[in-house]
Amino acid sequence: MALGAYNLARRPKGNRPHRWIGRVWVGAMYWTILSSFAIQELRPGRFSWIHGLSAFTFVTLSIGLWAAVTHRVEAHRQFMIGSYLGLLGAFVGAVVVPSRDIPQWTVHEPAGLALGLVVCLLIAGAVVRAASSSRTPAVQAATRRR
Repeated sequence: MALGAYNLARRPKGNRPHRWIGRVWVGAMYWTILSSFAIQELRPGRFSWIHGLSAFTFVTLSIGLWAAVTHRVEAHRQFMIGSYLGLLGAFVGAVVVPSRDIPQWTVHEPAGLALGLVVCLLIAGAVVRAASSSRTPAVQAATRRR
C-alpha cells in the first residue's frame, strides 16, 4: 500500500523512479492476487466471491500494465488508480471484520503486528530510495567528470 500511495502522490510521473516503484508494486500485487487463490477458508474446497475479486483485479491490473507499456497514459492512470483503490477496499475489509487476522493480531500480538508494519515500511523505503538513486550510465559518467 505504501509504494502505491507514494507512486500516485509523487511528481513527475513516468520517470525512472516511477517505473521501478511501479514494477515492484505490480509484482507485489500479482503475488497477492495469485496467492489469494490458495485461501479457501470462506467456502472450504471451493472458490468464493473473494476469488472473483482477485480475478477482476488480475484483469484490471494487467490492463493498466499493458496501457503503460503501450504508452496509453490516461488508461494507465485510470486502471492503476482503480487497482489501488481496490487494494484499499480489500484492506478495509480485512481490518473491520473482528474475526480476521489483522484485528486478532492487534489484540493478541500487537508487538508482532507492529514489527511487521515497520518491516514493510522499511522495505518500501528501501525500494523508493533504490529507485530514486538509480542513474543511467551516461548520468553516472557525467557525475564522475565533475
